[in-house]
Amino acid sequence: MDFGFPKIGAGNREPRFGQIQGTIVEITPARQGARRANGCVQFLTVETQTGDTVNVLLSPTTYVVDFETLSVGMNATFWYAADAPMLLIYPPQYSAAAAARDRNNRMVDVSYYGRDLVNYEKTLQLKLDGSVVVRTVNNQYFQGSPAEHDLVVEYETSTRSIPAQTTPKKIVVLCG
Repeated sequence: MDFGFPKIGAGNREPRFGQIQGTIVEITPARQGARRANGCVQFLTVETQTGDTVNVLLSPTTYVVDFETLSVGMNATFWYAADAPMLLIYPPQYSAAAAARDRNNRMVDVSYYGRDLVNYEKTLQLKLDGSVVVRTVNNQYFQGSPAEHDLVVEYETSTRSIPAQTTPKKIVVLCG
C-alpha cells in the first residue's frame, strides 16, 4: 500500500549543499566558544541580494576557489553542508565548505557527482579529457576518480542540453 510518502533511497536524498550569494560587508576573526579568536577562523557578514544578513564562517578547511583572498565589498558565493547542524539564531550562521568570488567569465558548481559524473541536481554533466586538472582542497593532485564525490567544479562554458555538459577548467574533490 502506498501512503504517498517519499521512498527512501539514494534517489531521494536531500541536496548536500546549500548556497548563499551576496556582498561581504564585514570580516572579523571568529571566537570559538569562550576562547579568544586565534585568527584561523574568519567570521564574514554577508548581505544577500534580497537585503538579508547572513553570517558565514570560513575555516582552514573551507576551499576558496583559486585561493583568492576575500575582502569587504566583494560579491561572492558560499556553499555549506545542507545537512550540518545549525544554530537557531538570527541572523543565520553557516560554516562554508567552499567559497568563490563572483566573476562574469567563470561558473562554479558545488555538488555531489555520481558514477556518471552528473551532479545531484541533474543540471550538469562533466566530460573529462586529459586537460582537466583534478586536485584536493590543499592543491595536491587527486589520484582517484572524481566520480561519487562532492566536487567543486570550475568551468567557463557548457552546452544548452539537459543536463548541460562541460569540460571543466578545474575540479577540486572535497574529501571527507
